Amino acid sequence: MENNSFSLGKLPRCRWNVIDLVTMVAGPTTPGYIFCDIDTTAAEKLRNDLAAKDIKVTITAILLKAIALAQVAHPESRTIKLPWGTKVTLSEPIAGFTVERYIGNQPAVFFAVLPAVHKKSLGEIASDLGHYGNSEICDVPQLKKETFLSNFPWLLRRMALWLCLAIPPLRSQLNAATFGMTSLGKMGLQSLLSPCVSTCIFGVGTVEPRAVVINNEVVVRKMMTVTISVDTSIISLHIAERFLTDVKNLMECGLAEDAVAELITGESITSVTMLNENEERELAAVCH
Repeated sequence: MENNSFSLGKLPRCRWNVIDLVTMVAGPTTPGYIFCDIDTTAAEKLRNDLAAKDIKVTITAILLKAIALAQVAHPESRTIKLPWGTKVTLSEPIAGFTVERYIGNQPAVFFAVLPAVHKKSLGEIASDLGHYGNSEICDVPQLKKETFLSNFPWLLRRMALWLCLAIPPLRSQLNAATFGMTSLGKMGLQSLLSPCVSTCIFGVGTVEPRAVVINNEVVVRKMMTVTISVDTSIISLHIAERFLTDVKNLMECGLAEDAVAELITGESITSVTMLNENEERELAAVCH
């Protein structure tokens, strides 16, 4: 007897890798969520100042750098947990973000990776983002690797993924990011919550004019809602809130040098009277 109440289909292979990461990495986590609104006025001014120098950057690039800088000061946020409970703290921030591409006529989500974002200039970050978004998949090693993995047989791929999750050096080959970011602001969403495929995942909404109160006056500012999803079995919500607050402060001061120095060194830049040549170069690289 014919039954028209349902139809059968197969999940496209290009989506297998992301589904496995969500179920195998995010599945066992204990997520907690924090929301905040960020005033993007200073970030927009920074964008305009760079545009005047023919350096085109996006809010995404500025936010990635702000998160990476804040993560330097919060080692708990770059800590991962192995399957048997051992915690491993990674030495430096590595940014992860979602990239939506098409393979044939099928939409696919990839997890892109940018190492040492806190040391890169905004122009370099913007260039890397453009490379992930516009280059052929076969020309981007990370996307090529994920496409290759998605074509593994189901059982073999999940066994390989589990092995990578259990051994830190192998994990860096699978999902090296110490934080992740996904944005659906271009689709008009104000905010979103993401699964914890890293210890800390940021969800970014659209930038839009909103009425806010500043110095007892109602003004209109361009605001952006950012959420952080954290694995509370690794990082407490209290520490996550401080992490997110540092990101917010860096964004709202436009990555000002004194704020960056205070976050990294624990002192105001005006009180740092002695910096050796290497430290000066390091600080300049971080600030710019």
